[in-house]
Amino acid sequence: MGARKRLAADARKEALKTQSFAKLIGVPTSPRKMRLMTDLIRGKEVSLALGILKFSSKEASGRLEKLLRSAIANWEAKNERKAEAGELFITEVKVDSATMLKRLRTAPQGRGYQIRKRSNHVTLKVDTITKNEQN
Repeated sequence: MGARKRLAADARKEALKTQSFAKLIGVPTSPRKMRLMTDLIRGKEVSLALGILKFSSKEASGRLEKLLRSAIANWEAKNERKAEAGELFITEVKVDSATMLKRLRTAPQGRGYQIRKRSNHVTLKVDTITKNEQN
């Protein structure tokens, strides 16, 4: 690795030390279905987002609720204090597609139809809102 790449990698690692996030890797649902739920909670306050996820009937909401609780616990561990009501907000939620399992389904007249079983990765970042962002 060259010097310029190493410096950029070190800068990225230092930035990650100050951020509180949680990742969910290889979730066996399609990214489109997961994005429907993440769009509901993006930018919301944490307790409101937990309420939305708890009472949603979608299957992805259970996984996102667990991920959000993990991100809150990571923030509390880094800041060495409990999160107060109205303090934490979801700053970023990102859903990327992961590997796809490809299967064949038998079809009439000797043909085969392809089935794509999609999966995704979810990254959720939590942080406090600052005075500058409120204006």
